[in-house]
Amino acid sequence: MNAAEEGRQQLDAVSVLNAKRTLLQLLARAGVSSGEAEELIGLVEAGALALAYREVGGGGRSAPGEKGEPYESGWLDGARAVTDELGGLAERALRRAVASGPSSAPEDARPQVRRMEVERAKVAVMPLYLSFTDVSDLDPEVSEQVLTAVLGTMSSRQRAGYAGRLAEFASTRRARLERLYAQYGPGSAIAIHGRYSLIHSPTSVAVLERLAAAPTALREEWDAAELPPAWLEGLTTAWGSPV
Repeated sequence: MNAAEEGRQQLDAVSVLNAKRTLLQLLARAGVSSGEAEELIGLVEAGALALAYREVGGGGRSAPGEKGEPYESGWLDGARAVTDELGGLAERALRRAVASGPSSAPEDARPQVRRMEVERAKVAVMPLYLSFTDVSDLDPEVSEQVLTAVLGTMSSRQRAGYAGRLAEFASTRRARLERLYAQYGPGSAIAIHGRYSLIHSPTSVAVLERLAAAPTALREEWDAAELPPAWLEGLTTAWGSPV
C-alpha cells in the first residue's frame, strides 16, 4: 500500500465483515432476529451504494488536466462505465435487502407486512409528526395495525424507501399539513376522541400520505384490517377541507 492509499483510510474486507458480525450479535441480544437484522444492514449497504452512485454520477465532472480531446473522451467513457457499475451494485444490493419471497415474484407485488417494516415506519413518522404538532394524550393502541394497513398498499421496494417518500410528502405539503394539525390536532378545539382521533397520533402522517398517493388501496387495506371507519373518514374530511 502506497502513501496515497494509506491516506484514504479505506476499510479492508475483513474489518467490514467484522463490523457487520458485531452489529448482528448486538442486534440479536436486543431481540432482533437474524433475518430482520440482515435486512436492516442490507438496506444500509444498498443506501450507501446508492448515495455513492449519485455523488459520483453528479454533474460538473471533467477529466483531470488538459491532455487533449481523445484523453478526455476516454476518461469520461471510463468514468461513466464505473458509475454505471456502481449503480448496478446499488440496485442488486437493494433487491437482496428487500427480497421476501420467490425471486420470480413481480416487483410490484404486495407481500405480507413484516414487523421490521412496521418498526421502520414508526421511526420515520414520529419526527415528522413532531415537526407539525405536539405529542397528544391519545396514541391509539392500534397504531401498529394502522401502519400495517398503510404499508400493505406498497411493494417491498416501496416500503424500503417509504421514509424518504414520507419526508418528501411532509416537505412538499408542509403549509397544508401545518394548517390541518393546527385546526384538528393536539391543542386545537377539536376533542381528542371521535372521528378526528387519528390526527392525534403520529401514524396520521403516514395515513395522510397514502390518502394522497393511493386512496383506493388504503381503503382496501383499512377494511381488511377492520380498523374504525370513522378514523379514516375523519382524516379524509380534514385533508379535503379548505383548512
